Amino acid sequence: MPKYSIAQEGGQSAALLLSKGHETILKEAPAQLCLHSRVIMIAMLNLFKRKPKQPDLAALSDPELVELAKENKTAFGILYERYVEKIYKYIYYRTGNHQDAEDLCEAVFFRAMGHIETYTDRGLPFQAWLYRIAHNLVANWHRDKGRRKVIPLEDFVNSGLDFDAPDSGAEDREEKRMLLKAVERLPEERQQLLMLKFISGMSNAEIGQVLERTEGAIKSLYHRTLLALREDMEQQQASPSVEVKEKKRNHG
Repeated sequence: MPKYSIAQEGGQSAALLLSKGHETILKEAPAQLCLHSRVIMIAMLNLFKRKPKQPDLAALSDPELVELAKENKTAFGILYERYVEKIYKYIYYRTGNHQDAEDLCEAVFFRAMGHIETYTDRGLPFQAWLYRIAHNLVANWHRDKGRRKVIPLEDFVNSGLDFDAPDSGAEDREEKRMLLKAVERLPEERQQLLMLKFISGMSNAEIGQVLERTEGAIKSLYHRTLLALREDMEQQQASPSVEVKEKKRNHG
């Protein structure tokens, strides 16, 4: 069949046919049009009427969602759902207060939404960008309120930071108590490093992006932190506190 047989047979151009309504075209189609031509015509009309399939936003990568989010609030909502729990946990373990954590978490995403149009991935992925915003807001929160930087360490340790502690109840509780003391004595930056690794599940490279350090520097800092914790716990075991001695006497 020639390329433009439909239009030629009807004595009208293809553009004129397609410019009319579906029903009108079928009524006005010349009787001499063969059945095959009519089928092709209907298929073409249906093709032009078909609406483009909407993309599955949840299946898109962060960079793709970020580009869409610059004009599409729904796309930003997907990013929010993807990271809100992680950002909340991060803030909570740096403030120790659920209400303040909720307020600061809301502020993080409000600020991110307000600056999403100017965000570009220049070696700083969207997730790390969010954590950096959270880091700065929490730092300002501590400074403005004059608060001591405290992490709810008991929740922190119970959430996953463990050093192959025995399963037996008394020994396990004692080991965790010593670990709490050891973590509490760490500098705030090292506490934050452990939190990002164990609570947020971030890699050394991702932590480096948040703390603005190289991956190698984070790896070295993490190694030194673990050594410091083990050394602290060994000292506690070698020199039990008065409280521990008293407990042992009472249970002896």
